[in-house]
Amino acid sequence: MTARARGTGRRVSASLPDFPWDSLADDKRRAAGHPDGIVDLSVGTPVDEVDPLIRDALYAASGFPGYPTTLGTAELRSAAAAALSRRYGVAGVDEHAILPVIGTKEAIAGIVGELGLGPGDTVVIPEIAYPTYEVAALLAGATAVRADSVGALGSTNPRLIFLNSPSNPTGTVLGIDHLRTVITWARERGVIVVSDECYLGLTWEGEAASILDPRVTDGDLTGLLAVHSLSKISNLASYRAGFLAGDPALVAELLAVRKHAGHIVPYPVQAAMTAALADDEHVDVQRERYRSRRVVLHTALRHAGFRVDRSEAGLYLWATRGEPCRDTVAWLADLGILVAPGDFYGPTAGQHVRFALTATDERIAAAAARLAAAAPD
Repeated sequence: MTARARGTGRRVSASLPDFPWDSLADDKRRAAGHPDGIVDLSVGTPVDEVDPLIRDALYAASGFPGYPTTLGTAELRSAAAAALSRRYGVAGVDEHAILPVIGTKEAIAGIVGELGLGPGDTVVIPEIAYPTYEVAALLAGATAVRADSVGALGSTNPRLIFLNSPSNPTGTVLGIDHLRTVITWARERGVIVVSDECYLGLTWEGEAASILDPRVTDGDLTGLLAVHSLSKISNLASYRAGFLAGDPALVAELLAVRKHAGHIVPYPVQAAMTAALADDEHVDVQRERYRSRRVVLHTALRHAGFRVDRSEAGLYLWATRGEPCRDTVAWLADLGILVAPGDFYGPTAGQHVRFALTATDERIAAAAARLAAAAPD
C-alpha cells in the first residue's frame, strides 16, 4: 500500500526524487567490464575490518533477551559525551543530551517531521548537499531551499537549517566565525540548526569545529543538534550506529516521538558503540589509512588533468575536468572506475564528480595506475 501523509491524501513516494545511484547502472556495467575489474569509488561505504574490540563487545552483549531502550544505555550516552569532549573539544554535553539513532541517514531523513515541521514550513539545505537533507524536507511535506549563507536567505523565514561540515560531497569545512553567524541569525528567529558532523574526525587541512564547540556556542546549546556517525571513523556502516547530541529540550522531543515509533538501536549495537566511542586508537589507525589513500588518489587525479577543489576533509575528492559531470563519469567508466556525478548533489555541481576514498589500498592503486595510463602527455 502506498504511504500517504495523514490528512492530505498526498502520496509521499510521489514527492521524492528518483534514487540517484540508480542512474549509474549503465556506467557500473561498463566499469565492471574492465579486464582488471571495477574500482567502485561511487559510494562512501567502508571496506576495512571492524576492530576486534568492537566485535567482542557486540558478541558479549548478544545474549541480552529483552527490549533495549530508545534512550540508550547510560554507558553509551556517557561514552558519547566523553568522546565528543576528548576528540573534538566539545564540553558541556551531558548524557541527557545524547540520543542514539539507527544510522544517521535514518535520523536525518526523519528529523524534520519528528520535530513537528510540515507543509508550509521551509528547511534550508546547502547549495551542494547530501541528497537526504532535501528528502527530509519532502518526507515531512516541507519546502527545501538551498543556501550556503544566511545572508542569501533574504526574506525567507525557515524553521530549520541543515549544516554539513565537513561537507559531503565537497569536503568543505565551515569556520568558527561562519558557524557563529548562523547560530546568531537562527536564535534571533527561533530557527533550529542541525549540523551533520559525520566526517568531523577526518580533517586533512586546517581545523573543523563542531556546532557544539564552546568557541561557537559560548556554552549555550539552545536550538542546536549535532549528528554523529560511527560508520566512517569506526567502519560501523553495517551496524547502523550513530547518535544525536545538543539541546536537551530538542533531544527530549525527539526521544518522545521515537519511543512511540519504536526507533530503537539494538542492544548489542549499543554495546559495540560504547566500546568504539571509548577507544581512540582504532579511529587513529583508520584515519591514517584514509590519509594514505587520499594522497595516492589526489596525486593521480592531478596528473590526469583533473582539478581537485575544496576537499579539505572527509572521505571524498571533489574533482572536475571542466566538462559536464556525466561525460566525466562515462570517461572514467571506460577506465573501469565508477564515481558519483555532481548533479546528485545540486544544480550548481554539474561539472564535478565525487571520488570516494573507501576502497582497499589495492583498488586505489589500481585506479591511480589507470589514471596514469590515460593521463595527457
